[in-house]
Amino acid sequence: MPENKFITKILHTKFLKEDPHGSLHMPVYDNVAFEFKSAQELELAFAGKKPSHMYSRISNPTVEHFEQQVRAITGAVGTVALSSGMAAISNTILAIAKTGDNIITSRHLFGNTYSLFEQTLKDWGLETRYADLTKPQEAGRLIDKKTKAIFLETITNPQLEVVDIASLSKIARKGNVLLIVDTTMTPPYLFCAKEFGVDIEVVSSTKWISGGATSIGGLIIDYGTYDWKKNDKLEDDAVKYGPFAFINRLRREVYRNIGACISPHNAYLQSLGLETLPLRLDAACENTRKIAGFLEKSPAVKSVNYPGLKKSPYYHTAKKQFGNKPGAVLTFDLASKEECFNFLNRIKLIRRATNLHDNRTLILHPASTIFCEFDAKLKNEMGVRETLIRLAVGIEDYRDLIADIKQSLESLQ
Repeated sequence: MPENKFITKILHTKFLKEDPHGSLHMPVYDNVAFEFKSAQELELAFAGKKPSHMYSRISNPTVEHFEQQVRAITGAVGTVALSSGMAAISNTILAIAKTGDNIITSRHLFGNTYSLFEQTLKDWGLETRYADLTKPQEAGRLIDKKTKAIFLETITNPQLEVVDIASLSKIARKGNVLLIVDTTMTPPYLFCAKEFGVDIEVVSSTKWISGGATSIGGLIIDYGTYDWKKNDKLEDDAVKYGPFAFINRLRREVYRNIGACISPHNAYLQSLGLETLPLRLDAACENTRKIAGFLEKSPAVKSVNYPGLKKSPYYHTAKKQFGNKPGAVLTFDLASKEECFNFLNRIKLIRRATNLHDNRTLILHPASTIFCEFDAKLKNEMGVRETLIRLAVGIEDYRDLIADIKQSLESLQ
């Protein structure tokens, strides 16, 4: 038989143990501890010699099934579900790097990710080196013996920059460093990370995967493509565990000790969200394309940025990597911050809220919200203008969304 397609894999991922009641959905094991029949079995479990659930901070059947579903659709060697997207990023960096090491990234990052690198981890001795990743050779020139990874986002937020990931992968391979990619804007189904040379994928499953902002969560997806003997922190693990060195260190040390586990209830909600992921992605991406086309024609709008527009400098790269569905976030500029606020205040249907990929369409002014802690100079370096509005498009009827945007724009004239 031919291999099952994306949504079929999700719906028919088998339970690792048969449910005694024949449930079609993995039940919610909303408990902490698990009982063993003997001291000997307990010893084997703690030694890692017999796969067992012992304590839900370490592993849990509901969480495990969610991870298995993600493995089924990505072809990864290992997947870890965590409490948030930020937990996925921080746990990954803590597992691969130590004091004195460095990573290479772009200043065009989500605000909290930038803060994690530049403030939180900097105090622990991790150096962050910044490059224009649209020019892969810039990253290559920054690699040295202490470089552990190149980190990037598939589509930056809110700059909507798209870099050539396959080219960056070649640079990373040449320098013997990891390529870590945050695919929150283009999760599995929109983007096949392994095909473009990504070693580790991190995702905020709070967004698309949760099924409409039902719960907070994150994912680390390891494709088993990196030779861990080239990482001095994991080279001993590589001898024992080969391609599973990272996942093993993560589960048995960093993930366990940091305690950033996803709750069983949230894992259950996100497992359900996976089941409708393609349907929601298709609808939202199509809505975004139509709204971007409308905004391009509005005289009140100074510019529109969406990688799916042919005038975008990233159009061809986005098309190569994401096909005809380069996410469901667009930005546009009005004449001033005051005009942006007036526009936001006159919106009636679209929600003023900070999140991406809810089933509802959400709108905000990035400079005064998620980037408010940064000074004007840094905002400028990050491409966050006072005139910029971000629209995270949902699955409503596009005609209703356009009508709401139109009435608000007309009130400015």
